[in-house]
Amino acid sequence: MDNDLRRSVILYPRLSEIPFESERRMMTTIHRFGDQNLVITKGAIESVISKCVDSNKIDILKKADAMADEGMRTLAYACKLMPEQSAIQIPVNEIESDLHFIGLIAMIDPPRAEVIQAVKECQAAGIIPVMITGDHSKTAAAIALEVGVMKSTDRLLTGTEMAAMTFEQLCATVQSVRVYARVSAEQKLSIVKALQSHGHYVAMTGDGVNDAPSLKMANIGVAMGITGTDVSKQAADMILLDDNFATIVKAVREGRRIFDNIQKFIRYIMSGNAGEIWTILLAPLVGLPIPLLPIHILWINLVTDGLPSLALANESAELNIMQRPPRSKDKGIFSNGVALHILWVGLLMGALCLGIQAYAIHQGSDHWQTMVFTTLSFCQLAHVFAIRSFDVFIYKHGLFKNRVLLFIVIPTVILQLAIIYVPFLHSVFHTTSLTTSELLICFAAAAIVFHAVEIEKWIRHQR
Repeated sequence: MDNDLRRSVILYPRLSEIPFESERRMMTTIHRFGDQNLVITKGAIESVISKCVDSNKIDILKKADAMADEGMRTLAYACKLMPEQSAIQIPVNEIESDLHFIGLIAMIDPPRAEVIQAVKECQAAGIIPVMITGDHSKTAAAIALEVGVMKSTDRLLTGTEMAAMTFEQLCATVQSVRVYARVSAEQKLSIVKALQSHGHYVAMTGDGVNDAPSLKMANIGVAMGITGTDVSKQAADMILLDDNFATIVKAVREGRRIFDNIQKFIRYIMSGNAGEIWTILLAPLVGLPIPLLPIHILWINLVTDGLPSLALANESAELNIMQRPPRSKDKGIFSNGVALHILWVGLLMGALCLGIQAYAIHQGSDHWQTMVFTTLSFCQLAHVFAIRSFDVFIYKHGLFKNRVLLFIVIPTVILQLAIIYVPFLHSVFHTTSLTTSELLICFAAAAIVFHAVEIEKWIRHQR
């Protein structure tokens, strides 16, 4: 505390305080000043100046607007003297009246550099950022234009304008508004409800006690971890530890990646299982012997199914992950063509296995069961590489990008070959050694599955 401030505290001790309220948009402190009380009020320029009696309001508002146009936040100060006892006894609205204007203070709080890029990523991902603030409308507009939340053609709505609207009128307007200025806590809640009435999934950020209702009402309430109050944190679904908007965008990206990987896991596991089911189910129907033994099914489920599917959790985000529109909340885990993919890939695997079985039996080969077992195993390993991306061809996505998957698939292929060619394993797995041409046929079937999934991506692009 410097000397001037220390002297002020000693000479003019604070007697009481009228805290800030969003409805008044002001706060007042009362100090002892000789045998009188000194009342000092600060707050929003419109609120403070409306309580002043001897100021040139037009000139002051022009000056405040000029500061706001430069993105500055302004506070107005006013004061008055009152009898010693009266300031403590009379109502607040009488204390904050007949004030004498002192001056303006302007502060600049420039947005973080990463916010501009974060806003661009939101817009590319189909997420509409909206600014809701208690700042002056021109300050809000200047900052919103700077960070890209608002364009010059977009609409700004003030709390005063909202107060004159019915909820139905707000609902009709809310989708075209990008900035709300000088709004109260109740109005924030109305904005959330209006957006939800149009089916929007609303994420709301806030840090104050007054933000708690809107945080609670939003589909996702995000409280500030550093500046946030305990009330706002308790009302929110998430707490932002660094108070940085860009972190929310990173969370969206990571959430999309996790959801994608869950869908890839389901596509892989269920397509492989469908291939096994179709192979075993259709073989007797087309006059072929049972193609797989229980030990084969157990091996496929534990090794060629289980281990690669776990590696899919380590898959990196797709290149276009933040250029997609948001997924509808009504769509489930089998959306985005997952169910159809499981059906046709399972049928393809089953058809390839049965075709190879019929061919081997027709050729008089005693290795047909080992060929079916190997084909199904290799088809699943080829499939796991192809589904690492929904829309991007694997050579663009990066064939060797997921090293965990490589470290799993390569040993799995070696183990599969060991089952075929190591003699003492033949009795365990009921396998036989394949000729080079028979092994190549199994690899060719796996290549068909891989390229069929790549063709599916091409067809999706054409649509």
